Amino acid sequence: MFTQVPQPLIYAEALLAQFASLSRAADGAALLGDFVRGLAELSGCELTQLYLLDATHTCLGMNAECLNGILQPREAASLPADYNGEQLLQFALCQNRVVCLSELSGSLHETSFLPLQATPWQSLLCVPLVNQQKAVEGLLLCASHRHINLQGFADSLGQLGSFVLGQLHLLQRLRQPSGNAVPAPVNVPSASGYGLIGKSAAMRQTYSLISKVLHSPYTVLLRGETGTGKEVVARAIHDCGPRRSQAFIVQNCAAFPENLLESELFGYRKGAFTGADRDRAGLFDAANGGTLLLDEIGDMPLSLQAKLLRVLQEGEIRPLGSNDTHKIDVRIIAATHRDLAVLVSEGKFREDLYYRLAQFPIELPALRQREGDILDLARHFADKACAFLQRDAVRWSDAALDHLSGYAFPGNVRELKGLVERAVLLCEGGELLAEHFSLRMEAMPEDSSGLNLRERLEQVERSLLLDCLRKNDGNQTLAARELGLPRRTLLYRLGRLNINLGDFDG
Repeated sequence: MFTQVPQPLIYAEALLAQFASLSRAADGAALLGDFVRGLAELSGCELTQLYLLDATHTCLGMNAECLNGILQPREAASLPADYNGEQLLQFALCQNRVVCLSELSGSLHETSFLPLQATPWQSLLCVPLVNQQKAVEGLLLCASHRHINLQGFADSLGQLGSFVLGQLHLLQRLRQPSGNAVPAPVNVPSASGYGLIGKSAAMRQTYSLISKVLHSPYTVLLRGETGTGKEVVARAIHDCGPRRSQAFIVQNCAAFPENLLESELFGYRKGAFTGADRDRAGLFDAANGGTLLLDEIGDMPLSLQAKLLRVLQEGEIRPLGSNDTHKIDVRIIAATHRDLAVLVSEGKFREDLYYRLAQFPIELPALRQREGDILDLARHFADKACAFLQRDAVRWSDAALDHLSGYAFPGNVRELKGLVERAVLLCEGGELLAEHFSLRMEAMPEDSSGLNLRERLEQVERSLLLDCLRKNDGNQTLAARELGLPRRTLLYRLGRLNINLGDFDG
């Protein structure tokens, strides 16, 4: 490591002294200041800089600078908002590559990140700083007016920088108020919750139903609003049941047109249709011995419903283009946000298949029905987001918790997850605040105090219908499907509430 530096033994002793000195730093600012001063002493460069990524790992900022042995306390306003346009810095950061230049003034490289000096900068070393998870968190930079080769310092200074990163995170954790300390997330599944999160009465009822069907071969029908976690529950049934070592496969029945969905599920033989140049196994075969989740089962075409019924009754399939059937052993879990009983009455869903699927229905509660679970879920999603972004866990302000508790979450758990992940990205400090969450709080009209219950409910219903129509660009069929209503029922409600096409423009 020291063969390319002048006087290796003296340099090694100086490097060891820097490690010892930096380990005694009492706060983050002193640590970073001492670090850039130490870089200058070790490298012999007139300029040293430290750049770190922000908490979101998207924006690079300068955190410390030493020029001619003196720390440069530049005002934040005088520094660029970010260094995304600096190609040298971004190359080292994004490619995790050391950049070493000894003829800087004669090159075409843009170096506006270096302070202006009467004497031009000639030599530059830029080293990525890597944390314990092997992710790049920032850059250290050394520059000199002299023509010198700084490459030999790269490895040792990079290791010193990684040590400083670890010390910085340790100091930040120690400075967190003890009352707001965030415990390390524990990923041990609850014995009663099957790895699911929530202690509300509604979720305890769900856990009880799962326990009844977990080790049986019965088909399960998961019902509930969009975003309630039907796929998560299906996976929990699979992972905690006797088929956990086999495949778990998900197919959205609304994602393919009829002919493609059939070939996707049942497979096909060579020559079955144009383009079928080889045999291909379907998802029933791929899930043999395991579990197949048929999501949005209410959107499955009638012709395929008959074939699915045969799979459920006989346990056998026939691929497209084949005259032979073969047995399979697949546990089928179906999921839908639509009312299958209404679809049966409208002739859009086979009655015999409905009763076969509804062998063991589980109704998943909406988030607004899960009293006390919102905050547990929010903390879980925040911990997961922080782990993904490789940043320290965040604290929650009381205002942020109250803000979430007072929201109805029409998008259920999926909406909560998205809101929390966005808030973590927006949070530049260590605490989530109410302003990090963009919640659409529906305010009642000022003159609503004199309305009776029926009139208030009509106001709420009108607002919900208009929001759904706006979301679907006025498409009444899509809006009815999302609301779980027959289209004619939606049209009746629109007429009763005097909602016309102009009400949802803009």
